[in-house]
Amino acid sequence: MGSSHHEKPGEFPFTRGIYPEMYRQRLWTMRQYAGFSSAEDSNARYRYLLENGQTGLSVAFDLPTQMGYDSDHELAEGEVGRVGVPINSLADMEILLDKIPLDKVSTSMTINSTAAILLAFYMAVAEKQGVSWEKLSGTIQNDILKEYIARGTYIFPPKPSMRIITDIFAWCHEHLPRWNTISISGYHIREAGSTAAQELAFTFANGIAYVEAGLSAGLDVNQLGSRLSFFWNAHNNFLEEVAKFRASRRIWAKIMQDRFGATEPKAMMCRFHTQTGGSTLTAQQIDNNVVRVTLQALAAVLGGTQSLHTNAKDEALALPSEESARVALRAQQIIAYETGVTDYVDPLAGSEVIEALTNELESKVLDYLRIVDEMGGAIAAIESGYFQDEISRSAYEQQQKIESSEQIIVGVNEFQDDGSASAEIMELDQQATDRQIERLHKVKSSRDDQAVETALNNLSQAARGDQNLMPFILEAVKVYVTLGEIADALRQVFGEYEG
Repeated sequence: MGSSHHEKPGEFPFTRGIYPEMYRQRLWTMRQYAGFSSAEDSNARYRYLLENGQTGLSVAFDLPTQMGYDSDHELAEGEVGRVGVPINSLADMEILLDKIPLDKVSTSMTINSTAAILLAFYMAVAEKQGVSWEKLSGTIQNDILKEYIARGTYIFPPKPSMRIITDIFAWCHEHLPRWNTISISGYHIREAGSTAAQELAFTFANGIAYVEAGLSAGLDVNQLGSRLSFFWNAHNNFLEEVAKFRASRRIWAKIMQDRFGATEPKAMMCRFHTQTGGSTLTAQQIDNNVVRVTLQALAAVLGGTQSLHTNAKDEALALPSEESARVALRAQQIIAYETGVTDYVDPLAGSEVIEALTNELESKVLDYLRIVDEMGGAIAAIESGYFQDEISRSAYEQQQKIESSEQIIVGVNEFQDDGSASAEIMELDQQATDRQIERLHKVKSSRDDQAVETALNNLSQAARGDQNLMPFILEAVKVYVTLGEIADALRQVFGEYEG
């Protein structure tokens, strides 16, 4: 514990930032999340964003893709393309990434239970583009534990899910050295109503479980540690959020060093992406959201994030329009180029308030981690419902404060306007769904059925044994086996989790 302003940035435990020069040397990556109702539309948006100076792509997938269903599955009805892009087979991924130079662009994919399949699609497209795998850079979220805790897009029970994750770790270590194999996400835990301390604590509990799983799969702690990244939320309590980002680095560095014996600085760094708080956006007076997002983004920058997504003002209502997405990106650019905050590393260090809040968060997080350890770790805490109950209680307390106006939300429980301003909302396109299903059927009717059957049999057999599943998934996607077919083959072997 204690004060951090005697530490230097870029030195253990990295409270003050993971690089000595931070943004003086290089700005954070400005990522805007985009996935539209079809691969064609998404591809057009990606190319537009890259032309407008964005440096990384971020892909949102629709719910059926996240849950392992093809677009023509009965459970997919009404959900195709709703919250992101549908990807059923390699054919869709080829369209999604058409004319995008995969050796130059880093791609973040928000995908969990089907992450191995989407990564295989990505690798297969790279191969077709003639780009070697060691040049690919990006991140798959691949964080299944927070799905059981907060988000719900799981397929298999925790143990086989963890096996798939360690298979990905081992595979990427060998074949995709620049790929971040997991983004351990506190974002959704916070969106579900947790406090800032719970966001860090429950995420780090999951992180500990992933490191343990990786070590038991035979990976080296320094190697594994240097490929982990985290994903934090930025909410409205400005100073607490800055302190949270600083505390997160200090806590994780000590966990990696003290608990796991990491010796490489890179393996102890808590590198993270931040997204502004979706649940803080209001449907009332949506222009107010521009102000909220700007302050949240500034907190993330003052807290030393490596990458940032700023929500658009209309996201409480629908997928953002092009204009509102642009304004959200401009907020980051204005912070970067006009405010001067990037001239200093950890500019709030030594502030009594910031240092005290950083220490206080650290101590609350360590208390939670002791409780989780006593329970036997994150998976045990998930199975007993501990995390879920704690988050529900925090969410309930927060809601009570808003309803009693102890906590003011501008434009909602105070300073309301009469008259409701209407925003332009992006409408989803039924024709896009029809085209998607048509493409799926075309793929199925034109592929080599024998090759498909062989690939699926090989995959099932591997799943029953203990071979690494990645080469079998890759073999399947290359012969145009669909995401749903691969997920079904694994469901047959692993069963489904009933939460």
